[in-house]
Amino acid sequence: MKIMGIDPGYGIIGYGILDKSGNRLTPLKYGVIETPKEESTAVRLAILNQELTEIIKTYTPEEIAVEDLFFNTNITTGIKVAQARGVILLCSILECGKLFEYTPLQIKQALTGQGRAEKKQVQYMVKAILGLSEIPKPDDAADALAVAICHANTGMFGRNLK
Repeated sequence: MKIMGIDPGYGIIGYGILDKSGNRLTPLKYGVIETPKEESTAVRLAILNQELTEIIKTYTPEEIAVEDLFFNTNITTGIKVAQARGVILLCSILECGKLFEYTPLQIKQALTGQGRAEKKQVQYMVKAILGLSEIPKPDDAADALAVAICHANTGMFGRNLK
């Protein structure tokens, strides 16, 4: 089964695609989608939609898992990330049909056993679980792989939106 994990963002969106065969997880592709800062919000969202659609069509994941939105203190950035996340959710459900969401706490718990784990601990576990020689870069790609690993190992916590 192919699973895609997505770490939502506005300027940088992480994605990771895993193959799950029994208990074995194999990374197929990971990276980021970047939207140009000089473009308007509408153009950046259109770029995100176009690139995400292309990735989904190329790798044909059977299920997509997305990290739930977490607001810090910057409401302006949070609104733009929420808009991008809306594009991600719509694109994912239209192209794949099976969409699941996980909170940051659920993802950390699934990978480290500790819901309050530090980012470095999660990244280390991504590297260890996938048998990689180094932690995936940039951080957004590692975060997306963490979402995919969480779903692969704890699919019961997500919500199928179809």
